[in-house]
Amino acid sequence: MNIDSRRIYNINDGPDCVGPVIYLMARDSRVSDNWALLFAQNKAIELKQPLIVAHTLTADWPEMGYRQYRFLLDGLKPLANKLAKLNISFTVLEHKQAREKFIHEQNPGAVIVDFNPLRESREWKRRLADRLSCAVYEVDAHNIVPAHIASPKLEYAAYTIRPKINKLLPDFLTPIPPVKKHPNVLETSLVSPDWEKLESSPRIKTPFPVWTFASGEEAGESMLDEFLTRRLRGYHERRNDANAGAVSNLSTYLHFGFISAQRVAFEAQRFDDDFNARDTFLEELIVRRELSDNFCLYNENYDSFTGFPEWAQKSLDEHRSDPRKFVYSPDEFENARTHDPLWNAAQIELLTTGKMHGYLRMFWAKKILEWSVSPEDAQATALYLNDMYALDGYDPNGFTGVAWSIGGVHDRPWFERDIFGKVRYMAESGCKKKFDIPEYIKRNSQASLEIGS
Repeated sequence: MNIDSRRIYNINDGPDCVGPVIYLMARDSRVSDNWALLFAQNKAIELKQPLIVAHTLTADWPEMGYRQYRFLLDGLKPLANKLAKLNISFTVLEHKQAREKFIHEQNPGAVIVDFNPLRESREWKRRLADRLSCAVYEVDAHNIVPAHIASPKLEYAAYTIRPKINKLLPDFLTPIPPVKKHPNVLETSLVSPDWEKLESSPRIKTPFPVWTFASGEEAGESMLDEFLTRRLRGYHERRNDANAGAVSNLSTYLHFGFISAQRVAFEAQRFDDDFNARDTFLEELIVRRELSDNFCLYNENYDSFTGFPEWAQKSLDEHRSDPRKFVYSPDEFENARTHDPLWNAAQIELLTTGKMHGYLRMFWAKKILEWSVSPEDAQATALYLNDMYALDGYDPNGFTGVAWSIGGVHDRPWFERDIFGKVRYMAESGCKKKFDIPEYIKRNSQASLEIGS
């Protein structure tokens, strides 16, 4: 099968050697529509070697909370069964030491890793590549247009990356072939994952699990089908209504790689019942989502104040001493104890379901800026809450969304006002125009909330 070589990068310029091919799965946790797995199988067939998939669990997200950890584990169980039917060995590597020990024992002929623009992911792959004598290949199976190919630099906004992506889409938005039954079987069986032991693994600061969505590839495919058949029509008009239930609910599946953005786009392209709805959704799925990967790939400070554009830094600096009518501690934010019933309801939705409506996420983050003593504190609080409680946390979309809300990333200067300077402001009046606020508050608020109960 042909795999576009532009998706593939030999990190260490190492050669292919004799030994099993290992795919260290992390960001793209699926069998179907996975260019990294397909490339790994191609390489193993070429070298006449067995293929091993080893999921690295928290390698890309060292402080993953328990709710996200359980969601990931629940999706890996059916994945293991699917791989077994294809004669592909599977194991789980929970921490760095296990990963290093396993690779040393297997003495691989080649290692394949997922593309991820986040700092931790790039660092562990760089260290791995430096230690191995065999080739270490990185494959971008997460973006439709590979991030390095879409643009070689940090893009200013959606309008600057859009034409670049659209020009390349015909090359990359293609059908993806299935994985074949592998011809070479590993002679020594791997120890099967001890799911019960993995599930009981302690996690630092672990919020309680949520069962908002079923996990795994099949669940992601079902959610896509449900969205296309029931909710995509009118999406462009209803997506900002927090009560309409019009969102795709695909962000968590895309984050963990249980479904491919390329599959989602390929299927959505066929939707001809409402072109405006389809095109609005595809803009968010492709351009906006891949712009986030671009931001984190080319801006080393994607999670700090210095990662904001210069105009925003200057403007926020000029308003540091502005009086705040309300100032809340991280604990008060976390426990939804502000004066604002709408903000509290949004936070409670995040705490209890692991998700928050996209329009409210922007309002939520901007209010954290308004009620914090500094933009640095606001950014830290927003990232902590998003990464700790959102099922799709610790993702380029999250880092970019917070940087847009608090630091004007991918935006332009607006009319100057207290605290925000020239960073875009959002008020509750804007929410009123989008949805019924009392209905949303009623649905998400409760008299008392005990986190972890």
